[in-house]
Amino acid sequence: MTEDYVPKKTSLLLQLLHDVGADRILELKSPDLGLAEHRPYPFLAIVGQLEMRTALLLSVINPAIGGVLLIGPRGIAKTTAVRSLTGILPDVEVSDCEEGVLPEDMKNPDAEFLYPDCYEKFKNNEPISHYEPVKLVELPLNARLEDVVGGINERVAVQRHSIRLERGILARADNNILYIDEVNLLDDQIVDAILDAAAQGSYTVRRGAMVGTYRSRFVLVGSMNPEEGRLRPQILDRFGLRVNVRGLDSIEERLEVYKRVRAYRANPTQFIKLWEEMTQDMLVELVMARELLKEVTLDDQATLLGLKLVQALKIDSARAEYTMFEAARAHAAADGRKIATTDDIRVVAPLALRQRRSEFMATFVEMQEAEDKQILQLLDNLSG
Repeated sequence: MTEDYVPKKTSLLLQLLHDVGADRILELKSPDLGLAEHRPYPFLAIVGQLEMRTALLLSVINPAIGGVLLIGPRGIAKTTAVRSLTGILPDVEVSDCEEGVLPEDMKNPDAEFLYPDCYEKFKNNEPISHYEPVKLVELPLNARLEDVVGGINERVAVQRHSIRLERGILARADNNILYIDEVNLLDDQIVDAILDAAAQGSYTVRRGAMVGTYRSRFVLVGSMNPEEGRLRPQILDRFGLRVNVRGLDSIEERLEVYKRVRAYRANPTQFIKLWEEMTQDMLVELVMARELLKEVTLDDQATLLGLKLVQALKIDSARAEYTMFEAARAHAAADGRKIATTDDIRVVAPLALRQRRSEFMATFVEMQEAEDKQILQLLDNLSG
């Protein structure tokens, strides 16, 4: 009996057997596997939350700021805002060389000796870089250390009887944005790995005799609910800017949030199209701001004001003024200016400095000063 033959009178069982034959299956349309389309909520459609959106935008314009930490209760669009960045992320130049160098690095007079492989390609007019969009890489809360830093590919080891190291999430986040939701709930081992990679710009994985070193230069963005626990001071200091996100106070704004969310859930494609033109305009402006940033400097008044502010707040960390000045430069670039002024400092200072103050350290320093004073006083009395 051939597969295409069907008796005139057949049972349901035999009919089912015929219906699932190879020819019939190949004729069917591919089933919906439940894979979600990537349709993030438009960044510009977020209502209010100007400080949060400003901080995220500045970190995209100037990665040197060191990222953003969003702190606030549940349900106020922290995660939505971060994921919406994917709609406005620009292209970034990515090196094709093992040394990770770009064409601008070839201006170095010692480039021939520092980057021999890439230098030869560049000299022969071969491309040594390409452009690709900045990505938002999310770190799952249930990620294992092996997922984060990388490890041995178990499937390859079993099937091919060979050992190969696989890149981890930190390596895939190189030149991209690493987003950690509920960052305060991360395992300490993973926090330490992220801190090391963020500080060095690379990290090394050792698995037996195998060693791999991976570049990991990323913008760190985190969000957390303070009701669920505090964040370790070590990782808190790694975030350039901190935003204290609160719910909207205006009745009109809260109603507008409801209307937009309802419209988005009813028809995401149509809702995104409504904001498509504005989103594209913003992307163009953002690319221009990133280019302009290379020429932006701070005027003397802005520099002096920032330094005096850090001193008055008794902040020890040198990251304070660095982050503040880089954020001020980014704010000026976003405004289309080549000079950052005191007005830019006023906008970014709370974002950059609010997490740098430490009551514990202030008290500790005062205690040390009191002890030193007592020791010197005793020395004077005993020597007299």
